[in-house]
Amino acid sequence: MKSVAPQSQTGGPKWSLSAWLRRHQALAWVVFGAILVAVPGALMWPAKQQAADLTQGDIDDAVRHTLETQPLPSRPARAAEMVRESVVRVRGYVAKEKPDEKDQAKDAKSKDSAKGQKPSDKEQAKRDKSAPAETEPPEEITGNDARPGERLFGIGSGVVIMDNGTILTNLHVVAGAERLSVTFHDGTESDAVVVGLHPSNDLAVIRAKKIPDDLPAATMGSASRLRPGDEVVAVGFPFGIGPSVSAGVVSGLNRSLQSPKGENMLSGLIQFDAAANSGNSGGPLINMEGELVGIVTAILNPTRARTFIGIGFAVTMESAGMAVGIPPF
Repeated sequence: MKSVAPQSQTGGPKWSLSAWLRRHQALAWVVFGAILVAVPGALMWPAKQQAADLTQGDIDDAVRHTLETQPLPSRPARAAEMVRESVVRVRGYVAKEKPDEKDQAKDAKSKDSAKGQKPSDKEQAKRDKSAPAETEPPEEITGNDARPGERLFGIGSGVVIMDNGTILTNLHVVAGAERLSVTFHDGTESDAVVVGLHPSNDLAVIRAKKIPDDLPAATMGSASRLRPGDEVVAVGFPFGIGPSVSAGVVSGLNRSLQSPKGENMLSGLIQFDAAANSGNSGGPLINMEGELVGIVTAILNPTRARTFIGIGFAVTMESAGMAVGIPPF
């Protein structure tokens, strides 16, 4: 008796996908592989078409639009940003004068006035240098953190040269201070101690007792590549305000000048015209790559105003390196 295949309700034989795949396994793999290759290509096709349609003019227009709507920072701004976290404010403190010492000084001044005698130039200069009203910035500007029995003696700037809190500054910034305090970029304040002095270059090395996490050191550069007219940036705390940035150019090289305390002659200095004032001393002078090329040391002003008139001086990093034992650059 002949067997008859089961019929579907529609009258045709049943069709099974699994059975078809078993019978045509090789063909199924070929079809599946073709799908894997074709689908990603189809999905990428619009993107390829869009990229192919871009022209150089389209790219130029996009760049021009970006420059017009989002101007890039200036060269001095980029350079200053590279050293910003390495610049510190340095403050020195001494014990307050006793009342009887103040009275004696006041009596001596009164006697001079009564006699009608004009003090000599040397005496007047000495008084000018020691006059707190002229040498000490206002407390509200400096953020004076003097302890009981102390007074602010002087303020300056410094730059971190090693990530362990080693700071390079000017000798005249720290000379005479009984306690040193430094303030880092993140507001961290710490006492500091002197670890090295180099009077012939008016330089001092101090080290903070407490430092911020991940404290960056400034990148050392070389003043030997500087030429008159090159752009430079001075960063520091003029009159305690800052960090402040001023830009200018190198005005001259290998200049000589009497040290701020008048003790010796400084030589091999960089002359620059970026604004610098009292409080900038010890701060970094950097090139457009953000490299430390000098330490701001002095300004020249023939008057007694002691404010900037366009002539500043910095010790080169070559001199600073020899002074503090940093390898040549």
